[in-house]
Amino acid sequence: MKNFQNWLVSLAGEQFVWIVELFLIVLVVLSLGYILNRMIDRLEKRAAQTKTVWDDALVEASRKPLVWLVWILGINFAAAVAAEKMNSPIQALIDPINRVAVIVLGALFLTNFIKRAEHNLISPEFISDPVDPTTVKAVAKLLRASVIITALLIAMQLFGYSISGLLAFGGIGGIAVGFAAKDLLANFFGGLMIYLDRPFSVGDWVRSPDKEIEGTVEDVGWRLTRIRTFDKRPLYIPNAVFANISVENPSRMTNRRIYETIGVRYSDLSVMATIIDQVTEMLLQHEDIDSQQTMIVNFNQFSASSLDFFIYTFTKTTRWVEFHQIKQDVLLQVAAVIEANGAEIAFPTSTVHLEAPPEALPLKGQ
Repeated sequence: MKNFQNWLVSLAGEQFVWIVELFLIVLVVLSLGYILNRMIDRLEKRAAQTKTVWDDALVEASRKPLVWLVWILGINFAAAVAAEKMNSPIQALIDPINRVAVIVLGALFLTNFIKRAEHNLISPEFISDPVDPTTVKAVAKLLRASVIITALLIAMQLFGYSISGLLAFGGIGGIAVGFAAKDLLANFFGGLMIYLDRPFSVGDWVRSPDKEIEGTVEDVGWRLTRIRTFDKRPLYIPNAVFANISVENPSRMTNRRIYETIGVRYSDLSVMATIIDQVTEMLLQHEDIDSQQTMIVNFNQFSASSLDFFIYTFTKTTRWVEFHQIKQDVLLQVAAVIEANGAEIAFPTSTVHLEAPPEALPLKGQ
């Protein structure tokens, strides 16, 4: 090292040797940053070839913190050399800055890792059985908040602030904030219950018989849940509301029900039993009807202008559009069965019975 310094002195002179040292330090730092970036590129390609979701998240999350750490430490080292030569008071700040940089970059690495892991766990590209997005996002938000708060507390402790006093003040202040923001806290805990109980998830179709709420869930936040109604309007609902209302989740139905009443004419009573048997057989043979579920086809009642029978059955699909196509096909086949038996579907009619007029009485004088 001494020979190297002597060579620098002979090359640039003792007065300018520290400038050359700064130049060499910056050059080495930039070179190390470039080499590290290339190494991470290779690791990223190898991680992409594996099936696990964690190595991709680890490599991507470490890129910026590692490269920035090399640059910051190198620049601070160069600044320390310059400050020493110039007798600058900045030299005393170099070490605390390095420590803060390590804390900030460590927090950046953890938040990046959590964010990428969150993406991997809900994406079918990285995992064959994706985890529920609502739960993953909730856990990720909690972890990121914990990392940031912990990093701030460590940094404050590093600069001599008392964490114990801050925590004590936070406990007393939390009571006051709790009274002042009880609605906000109610929404926060309402969102927490949604994350834990999971009555619905992002993408589900939900509705409430207690409120005029119906649509597709787009986002579940800590304070609000955003639902897109079927006429494409966004509906923002405070999470505390869901603690006091009933919520239906049609997206989690196992089947959809067909329940229809059909009437035939009174003159077709003789073929009613045949129609019911043939409709039942048609439903049993229909490939889109779930024969394992309840299936009823029965003559139901004598109505004012028709003989009514009803169909009660379930489709295999729960998709709204596909369900209506199946229902249409079933009703058309029922109509064909009725027509094939010489019967007709009844419509409201009225029959007027007129009594024969009384015989005319003979007039007087006749």
